[in-house]
Amino acid sequence: MKANITIRQPRFRIGLFPLILLAFMSIAFVVAMWRYLFGIGAISNLSNAYPWGFWVSFDLFTGIAISSGAFVIASLVYIFELEQYRPLVRPTLVTGLLGYLMEGIALLVELGQPQRIWYFLRYQNFTSFLLFIGLYVMIYIGVLAVEFAPAVFERLKWDKYANLLKRWMKPIVIFGAVISTLHQASLGSLLLIQPTKLNPLWWTPWIPPLFFVSAIAIGLAMTIFESSLSSRYFQRGLETHLLKKLARGIPYVLGLYLVMKFVQLTLEGRLNLLFTSGLMSVLFWAEILIGVVIPIIWFSVKKNQTSPSGLLTGAVITLLGLILNRFNVSWFAVQHPDPLFYVPTFMGNVDYFPTLPEVAVSIGIFSAGIMAFGLLAKYFPVFEAEHHGAHAGD
Repeated sequence: MKANITIRQPRFRIGLFPLILLAFMSIAFVVAMWRYLFGIGAISNLSNAYPWGFWVSFDLFTGIAISSGAFVIASLVYIFELEQYRPLVRPTLVTGLLGYLMEGIALLVELGQPQRIWYFLRYQNFTSFLLFIGLYVMIYIGVLAVEFAPAVFERLKWDKYANLLKRWMKPIVIFGAVISTLHQASLGSLLLIQPTKLNPLWWTPWIPPLFFVSAIAIGLAMTIFESSLSSRYFQRGLETHLLKKLARGIPYVLGLYLVMKFVQLTLEGRLNLLFTSGLMSVLFWAEILIGVVIPIIWFSVKKNQTSPSGLLTGAVITLLGLILNRFNVSWFAVQHPDPLFYVPTFMGNVDYFPTLPEVAVSIGIFSAGIMAFGLLAKYFPVFEAEHHGAHAGD
């Protein structure tokens, strides 16, 4: 008598976290389609009086800042030839590439006339920083794609093309670092057109270098943050010995930023505003304490440089404080005329508050970036050491 053998077909399973990401992405897609059908006013509180809001602060200023780890780490490896940081290159490249792509997608939703986004290429205004920001974004996305291309070629077994690109990687990275430096600075330069709108605690001709220096700190913190989370989610080893060195560098970068900021306020005679500007004083000291002072102290402690929890905590604190800076300069500290009496007041966007659809769009785009990172890490050799180690054991 023959026994009946039941062969079970493997079930396709998807975890809870990816399901949550897919839900956020679906909501964002529906909201974006609604926006395209009925206009930007159907989903947002933006207007001619308040054209900059949550999207500009979160998607543009914050998104570009957290993508700065790509040029920081790539420069350490290819320009300064610090080969020990090579395991961090590809993950930061992916983070940077996805950050810039997410910014582009967000702009297509945020722009009042998204179908005209290509106009800046046809009708160039070479006196506008927006033109250069757009060009830098396009060029740097291409550079990041080329820098990550060897991982794609390795996955496709195109070793010849992968090796060819690797031989030319140093000049490519140098070019990318220059473009990224100009882009980070030009994002701050965009605010130079607002001397009468941006609160004097933040408006200064020093904005471009301040943006660049803070972007380096954000890039270091974001590399620690991304490495810490990916090691936990993908159950891979954490490069503590490398992240420790990055953590040691953060106090020096933030120290330089702190000195530059207070020297600028002193030279411009604005120290009296530090405690006399009401809510603006509170926001200023919040970003300085959270994003600069506390991280300097935190990462000066050896234990916090070497423990996974210490590294992650310090990175989160640094990112929160410096992201608050980007929100301050692009939203909270920007004055607007009263729509009835046209009396300017440094109270920020008191008449604007983001709608739930606005927030949903940004969360959905951010979720898509996380999902894309996970898929790339799963199907491509993003974590180079583990990839080559797996091949060695085959």
